[in-house]
Amino acid sequence: MMQPHHHRVTYLVTGCAGFIGSTLVDRLLVNGHPVVGVDCLTPTYEVAVKERNLTGAIEHPGFSMRRDDLAVSDLEPLLDGVDTVFHLAGQPGVQTSWGTGFADHLERNVLATQRLMEACLATGVRRVVLASTSSVYGAVDGATTEDAPPLPLSPYGLSKLSIEYLGALYGARGLDVVPLRFFTVYGPRQRPDMAFHRMVEAALGGPAFPLRGDGSQRRSFTFVDDVVDAVVRIAMEPGASGTVFNVGSSIATPLIDVVDLVGRLVGHPVPVEYHERLPGDPDLTHACVDRLRDAIGWVPTTTLEDGLAEQVAYHRATRSLRGSTIFGSDFPLSDSVMV
Repeated sequence: MMQPHHHRVTYLVTGCAGFIGSTLVDRLLVNGHPVVGVDCLTPTYEVAVKERNLTGAIEHPGFSMRRDDLAVSDLEPLLDGVDTVFHLAGQPGVQTSWGTGFADHLERNVLATQRLMEACLATGVRRVVLASTSSVYGAVDGATTEDAPPLPLSPYGLSKLSIEYLGALYGARGLDVVPLRFFTVYGPRQRPDMAFHRMVEAALGGPAFPLRGDGSQRRSFTFVDDVVDAVVRIAMEPGASGTVFNVGSSIATPLIDVVDLVGRLVGHPVPVEYHERLPGDPDLTHACVDRLRDAIGWVPTTTLEDGLAEQVAYHRATRSLRGSTIFGSDFPLSDSVMV
């Protein structure tokens, strides 16, 4: 007797060579799903670092990679046979979004997302899971629910809020969009401009960590595996359509405490250079994740110490692999605190 044919669900991950994107790709492949990855490898940081993120995926028969640019390429062929789109591509960075840098945020966040949603609507994609950010909230004074009024403090936050509104517009036309607001994600493969990456590299002998202010600013630091777990699970939740979810740690930790913790884990204190606080850098980000817990039973399970220990181990491994630092000196100091 013939076995019934089961349709194999294909996933598209945009920004597949990035920190969260590549971690998501690996998880989907382990779960047995065919994955199409798209990444135009923008030079926001060393392309070699992005390529290394995909080392495992490239060897996997279920993975195919495209170098399309979402802002200019014809996207409908990319979506052929795709059930779910995980849209993680975008221009990161709060400080790079001021001045002339905003053009990149408009193109890579707003325009790219609008074009992708048009193509998803045209090709009948089942669901788009959209990566947004806690930067949409702005200044807060406690744990923030998704109903808090969004008041971004930076053009970057504004560009990400715009893509949420685009999601709602296309949702009204029948596209199933689920925006996720990520709170300061860390872990192996973290971008070189991000705070934890710089701290670990500093403790391992790299350039001093540029601390903005006195380090009292607190963040819901969230381990990448917990984030990916939420992303994969919410994609399958029928009732999530059109709903915004926070994805973050429910504990807000002062940045200076992380500096101490990294020093302990590395076995060498983090050398620190003090700088002035920058515009767009809030005192607090603090995730209330009740809505996500109620929807899929998700709570972050990785402690900051355990997650950082994994990130430190990753830095040690990649340093020995290349025989030198994976932190280039050509990155702007500005984004040493990411929201």
